[in-house]
Amino acid sequence: MHLLIPYASCSSEPCRQTLANLALPRLQRLLQRLSLTATDAGDDYTLSPPHERALARACGLPVEDGKIPWAAWQAASTPANPGHQAWALITPCHWQVGADHVTLGDPNALQLQEQESLALLDAMRPFFEEDGMALSYAAATRWLARGELFRNLATASLDRVLGRPIDAWMPEAPQARPLRRLQNEMQMLLYTHPVNDARAQRGLPPVNSFWVSGTGALPSPPPSPSGRGGNSPVVPDTLREAALRGNWPAWAQSWQQLDATEIERLLAALDEQGAATLTLCGERSACTYEARPQSLWRRISNPLGRKPLSFFLEQL
Repeated sequence: MHLLIPYASCSSEPCRQTLANLALPRLQRLLQRLSLTATDAGDDYTLSPPHERALARACGLPVEDGKIPWAAWQAASTPANPGHQAWALITPCHWQVGADHVTLGDPNALQLQEQESLALLDAMRPFFEEDGMALSYAAATRWLARGELFRNLATASLDRVLGRPIDAWMPEAPQARPLRRLQNEMQMLLYTHPVNDARAQRGLPPVNSFWVSGTGALPSPPPSPSGRGGNSPVVPDTLREAALRGNWPAWAQSWQQLDATEIERLLAALDEQGAATLTLCGERSACTYEARPQSLWRRISNPLGRKPLSFFLEQL
C-alpha cells in the first residue's frame, strides 16, 4: 500500500506553530518503522506542487515543472483516445478583481451545476475552436481541451494559484498569447451570459474566466492507467481545503482524522504484509518513506526514530 498525503505541512509560520502541538501517535509510530528512501526538494514557486510531482512519478508520467500531462492522462480513461495529441485541463472559475490584483477563487465554492457548466462550455467552444483548441466536458469544474498549442507549454497547477494573485502564475511563453487573449474575451462574453444572471439571483459568484493546467502529451508508450507497477497510490484530500484556506485548527483536526483512518490502515498493512510506502508532501518538498529490513539494533539506534513528529513535517 502506498499512501501519498498532500498538504502534510505548509511553510507558513501559523502552520509551524500548529505542528509544534500536533499529536499524531500512529504517524509517529509509522515513521519510526520506515526509512527515508527519496526526497524531492523544491520551493514554494514551482508550477507543479510536490504532491503532483510525487503522484506523477507513481503513475509513470513525466515530471517536468508545469508540464505534467494530467489532461492527457484523464483523456486516456475516457472514450477520447489521447494518442500523441496535446491536451490541457480547463477549469471554469471566478476571478475576483481587487484594487491591486486579480485573485483566483476556489472553483468548488462556485457550486457550479452540470447544466450550467455545459451551457458555458457551449458558449465558449467556438472561440477556442478558432484558435485550434477543441473543448469537451469532463466535470462541472473540469473540461478537457485538445490542441497543439498545449504541447511543451508550462502552466501552473490550480493548487498553486487558488486564493492568490494570478499575475505571477500566468504562462509567459509566446504560444500562450491566444490563451491570455481568450481569458480576456471570455470575461466579456460571460459578463452578460444568462447562466451568470441566474447565479446572481441566487447570490452565487459569476463564472467569469478559466484556468489552464495539466498541459502536455503522454509519453510513448503511455503508462498503465493504474500507475507504475499496477498500483495507484491512495491520495486523500483530507488536508487540502483547510490548508488552502489557512484554517490551521481545522487542518490539525483533519490530520487527526487522517491519523485514525488512513495512517492506521497503512500501519495494519505494514504489520500484515511487511510492506508500506508513505509519501508526505508539503508546499516545497516531498519525502518518501518505505519499509526496509532492519536489525533490532538498527531499529533501536535509528536516530530518526527519536525525532519529534515536527522534525519530519517541517522538512516539507
